[in-house]
Amino acid sequence: MPFTIDGEPWYGRVGDSLLSAILAARSDLGPLAPDGRLRAGFCLIGLCQDCWVRLADGRRVRACTTELEAGMAVLLASDEAAW
Repeated sequence: MPFTIDGEPWYGRVGDSLLSAILAARSDLGPLAPDGRLRAGFCLIGLCQDCWVRLADGRRVRACTTELEAGMAVLLASDEAAW
């Protein structure tokens, strides 16, 4: 199932969480403001708040509890103003 991360094309499997699809493509979800530490999810059940990502359509979602959809455009590049 095609999706993009910061404009780069990737593929995930039907039924993947957005988090598992992202982490299959790269090692992290990008930096967490304001300290800049890299994050990769923590609890994997939507409680810890570590896996929030932005989508190009303007939504903010928890990657661990959001199912991957064909054509999703994930924005991981740090932009504190957008949060």
